Amino acid sequence: MSKEQVRLTLIDGPTLLIEMGGLRILTDPTFDEPQVYTSGPIRIEKFNSPAVSADSLLPINAVLLSHDQHGDKLDVSGRAFLPKAETVISTPDAEQRLGGNTRGLAPWSSVALTLADGRVLTITATPARHGPICFEHIQGQVTGFVLAIGDGPAIYISGDTVWFSEIAEVAQRFHIGVAVLFAGAAQPRGPFDVTMNTNDAVEAAAAFYKAKVVSVHNVGWSHYTQGPEDLARTFDAVGIGERFQQLIPGVAIDFEV
Repeated sequence: MSKEQVRLTLIDGPTLLIEMGGLRILTDPTFDEPQVYTSGPIRIEKFNSPAVSADSLLPINAVLLSHDQHGDKLDVSGRAFLPKAETVISTPDAEQRLGGNTRGLAPWSSVALTLADGRVLTITATPARHGPICFEHIQGQVTGFVLAIGDGPAIYISGDTVWFSEIAEVAQRFHIGVAVLFAGAAQPRGPFDVTMNTNDAVEAAAAFYKAKVVSVHNVGWSHYTQGPEDLARTFDAVGIGERFQQLIPGVAIDFEV
């Protein structure tokens, strides 16, 4: 398998710049300034300004949008940013709602982006479950992603999901070199997690047993109940601390996968 250089830069919350194969890929754009968001009884607060301005990230070849129906995945400024990307890849429901340059993928379906050197980056949608079982009718469609160039090690981006059996299938289908876990144990609706907690992250690390693990969606918002420090302590406690790489907003970190 060939090695690939990958650069990751955390912007804030779920927003991550991935530089891979000469392409610039952004996850879940949230560029609003700090504010409070309300939707019925749900109230969440954003604490931080983005570490990097939206326009300074251009050009963006693709936005990977876990889902469009929640403001902590696509806020007002993020929504305005979408037309500036070459393509937006999300769920089939998001394609219907957003239109424009958005393409919806069902789980295990793929889209290919051609690199400057003629190789192909394949983006595959992966199953995700945004909370407890049978909660899908409340939360709506969500997706994760796998990015792979040829037969080289891939990047897994969990999107908003808890650990469940179908994520283990990702490990069976792909050789994951870096696992990006949305691991803030978010609790916007009550005392249950709608994204991975530390136990879920350990399960994922066991499944992707050769992967480096990084976390996003666990700093900067009020509904996160765990942060990267919790994940680091947990990984140390179970003896896999060397596999966890903490991201710092605005600081690029290079990986070889």
